[in-house]
Amino acid sequence: MSWSDAIPLWPAIERVTRAPAAEVQHSGMTDAELVRCALDGDARAFTALVDRHAAACLRFATRMLGERADAEDATQQAFLRAFNALASYEDRTPFRSWLFAILVNRCRTALLQRARRERRVVLDEAQVRLVRVDNDAAAHELREEIEWALRALRAEQREAFLLRHVEQLSYEEMAVVTGAGVSALKMRVKRACERLQVLLRDHPTEDR
Repeated sequence: MSWSDAIPLWPAIERVTRAPAAEVQHSGMTDAELVRCALDGDARAFTALVDRHAAACLRFATRMLGERADAEDATQQAFLRAFNALASYEDRTPFRSWLFAILVNRCRTALLQRARRERRVVLDEAQVRLVRVDNDAAAHELREEIEWALRALRAEQREAFLLRHVEQLSYEEMAVVTGAGVSALKMRVKRACERLQVLLRDHPTEDR
């Protein structure tokens, strides 16, 4: 019986998006320790890993794919693939980086599969609060502006921008996640930032 058969995955993911998780018996353990417990047959140890990382994975997938249903599917598939490949995990690599590498591949596949469909990038409310606005109408307009600008980025630039400035991965972690070199990633982030600045400066909402 697989882990996904023994303990349904999605309820655990939904739980962590609603409230802090918690298996108290696993709360003080490192990711590497949880992996070892999971490999020894403790299914709840892997559920603890899901509880710990699901919110970040779902946030990234939602921003990359733009649709909650697609993001949930990519996140679930990433955890299932991670569980099935758990024996290949080496603890010299942070578990988060290893997991995000799987998730990024799932998101890339999803984008390729629906390349011709309209994409809508969901922006976290916290991003809107970073900029001072005077009223709800202005906040809505700003949100539309940023969503449009993120959507206008090339997928690899959006991916790098989100990993660096939203998920706050180091460039070394990003290299593990994406398979790209540090120099290339720095250039992607730089170009993404420059492109966003141009888009937000020169393309007011009412002109589109």
